[in-house]
Amino acid sequence: MQDDGSPANEHSPGSWKRPVINILGEKVALGPYDKSIIETYYRWVNDFDTLRLGGLPIKPRTLEQQIAAFDRWATEDDDSIWFLMYEVSTWRPVGWTGIQHVDLHHRSAEFGITIAEPDARGKGYGTEAAQLVLDYAFTARGLHSVHLTTAAYNIAGQRAYKKAGFREAGRLREAEFMGGKFWDLLYMDCLATEFTSPILARIFLPQEPRS
Repeated sequence: MQDDGSPANEHSPGSWKRPVINILGEKVALGPYDKSIIETYYRWVNDFDTLRLGGLPIKPRTLEQQIAAFDRWATEDDDSIWFLMYEVSTWRPVGWTGIQHVDLHHRSAEFGITIAEPDARGKGYGTEAAQLVLDYAFTARGLHSVHLTTAAYNIAGQRAYKKAGFREAGRLREAEFMGGKFWDLLYMDCLATEFTSPILARIFLPQEPRS
């Protein structure tokens, strides 16, 4: 460990190289999970503030558990597609996002996102990442509906989701406990017919016949 408590082999500022990218936006880019950043991810999932914002179980996790999770995602998890989220200006990984519970019969899925680096929040990254994932779900995978759940106290998240194209569809009353009180759990969704592709529609086109 270094004097500031960070792992000694963590990347230093400015040391990140451009990773493999699947979808490139203006502020953020999405790419496949990269096991080389396992210690960064290990730090993320042991930050209770990050877990709280991501709606994840609040409990410590071992490095071995995270290595096993990476291996499972790579080989077994067929109904989930998760991306690492990168800050384009630095190529630093700042979180993860994607869809899970993909149902090809009903052409639906559930959206998820966690911006794990505190200094990457409030910069519009969540809105753009949500738009890129919706673009992937609708344009690349042909889904019709993507939904999410978020606690009523997650004001910033709701704002980002609405900007990305989600609408509130309903709520469960007092279903989440935080800060000594119960909060509603909001359901939000977006339909393919309500969404305009910002990027992938320029890629997923039929090939023109050769002259």
